Amino acid sequence: MPEIKLTNVSKRWGNYYAVDHLDLTIENNSFVTLLGPSGCGKTTTLRMIAGLETPTEGKITIGDQVVFDSEREINIPASKRRVGFLFQNYALWPNMTVYNNIAFGLKNIKETLPFISHDAKKWAKFIAILNKPKELIKNINDCKNKKGQIDNKKVLIKLIDSYELSMASAKELFSLKIHLLENEELEQRIADLCKRYQTNIDKVKTNLAKEGKELDESFAITKNGQLLLKERKLDKEEVDLRVRAVSRIVKIGEFMDRYPSELSGGQQQRVAIARTLAPEPKVLFMDEPLSNLDAKLRLEMRSELQRLHHDTNATFVYVTHDQLEAMTLATKICLINNGVVQQDAAPLDIYKKPANLFVADFVGNPSINFIEAKGKQKENSFIDLEVFLNHQIHFTFDKPVDLSAVHKDIRKQEMDAKSQDEVNKNHKGYVEKGNKDISFKYHIAKVDEVEATKDEEDITDDDYVIGVRPEFIDFKADGEFEGTIYSAMPAGMETTVKVQVGEYLLTGVIFGGVIYHLGEKMRFDFKGKEILLFDRRSGRLISQGTCKLL
Repeated sequence: MPEIKLTNVSKRWGNYYAVDHLDLTIENNSFVTLLGPSGCGKTTTLRMIAGLETPTEGKITIGDQVVFDSEREINIPASKRRVGFLFQNYALWPNMTVYNNIAFGLKNIKETLPFISHDAKKWAKFIAILNKPKELIKNINDCKNKKGQIDNKKVLIKLIDSYELSMASAKELFSLKIHLLENEELEQRIADLCKRYQTNIDKVKTNLAKEGKELDESFAITKNGQLLLKERKLDKEEVDLRVRAVSRIVKIGEFMDRYPSELSGGQQQRVAIARTLAPEPKVLFMDEPLSNLDAKLRLEMRSELQRLHHDTNATFVYVTHDQLEAMTLATKICLINNGVVQQDAAPLDIYKKPANLFVADFVGNPSINFIEAKGKQKENSFIDLEVFLNHQIHFTFDKPVDLSAVHKDIRKQEMDAKSQDEVNKNHKGYVEKGNKDISFKYHIAKVDEVEATKDEEDITDDDYVIGVRPEFIDFKADGEFEGTIYSAMPAGMETTVKVQVGEYLLTGVIFGGVIYHLGEKMRFDFKGKEILLFDRRSGRLISQGTCKLL
């Protein structure tokens, strides 16, 4: 599967930037999730890669092929990019069976393909199968119904899935009635069949040799060691083999004769996936494909999609606004806001080391706790901060940090960005962004949340924000902090607890169903080495570390 690379890609309508100078690399065989709130540019990015949307500027490469380049005026149409697309709406043909829905697109494909001797390939496969008669007989006998009679339809599906056969080949194999024979009669029948099939293969090879041609190991026809290729459509056998192969992957072989209306939502989803996989696309794009399913079925289908990615070894690009889907499915998450990439990393890296306050807030359920803090650094290994108006805490960095140097670097990056904006304004065709990027307004949970009316306070380099994930709040009798239980919501496997400290609220998670009484006094600590410290002015992550009450 190819690598996908987007370089300085933008898409705008007027002065509205749906995607703003995006740089992104999607590696071979990865499962990349484009994550973000509604309207952030996820689907637009996906459609530009697929060729369904034309970028305003930039360059897109799939493998070694440039599919779009605004400067060189290259724009390869979607039909020639060899990509598959799975939408929210499955768009199955209601008047076609499952088989025909999957096969429909295959019948119109015209590609440069080798010539295959399907008969010789089938006979060689039959020889291999017949050399293990016990396995064949078991597969057939496993398809008996409650009355002990063999279910012919189940047998055919079993043979197709077990031996990767077409339906025609499965019917021919079953018609040999090997399962009805025993001992010497069985051995003789197998010997005769194998001899006949080998003779047929030899005849094919002899006839090809007269024309100076041969069969390679995959039964493709060659001449002088070179594959014979021709631009052609798939033949009936090739179409059937592909349909059966993808139906086997998504486990819908038994539904081939049904119509979409006779299937559940999850089964229809599998059919849509199979139809997308059948043309063997280079990349599989999915735009919120699970959004129409109920919660339980979505969980099941996440597991199936993960297995599908593993089994096909394909490159998946998946759009969702559901951070749980992104965390559980992806090998890499690209988190976008207002058309701009906020962070591009592995799921656990984004969760544990979010690049900024927006990322920290968007990823994680229950949401992260933000605590405003103020203090000056005395040594590079720690900083003492004031939180909750009157508590003093000692924050120890996981690695030594010179905060003055960090602030200087952040301000320089901000100045460089402003300078680059001024340079861009002088370029021909420049359009100023109408949907301006604004600083993320993080939420501080309080008991009485009243809309602020006073002027915003002056934020300095001494102002910080501490981020504490709910699982890092440790409720215990000898905890350093004291609070009051504001609410407790047991859900069986875990209990979500809100604890009040002064006018502030913190959310914690406890494993197991624990009962707390509202108003009960509770002590707690901030545990672990993954407490986060952010620069309040820019919102950027400074460091991980540990917290203790002074």
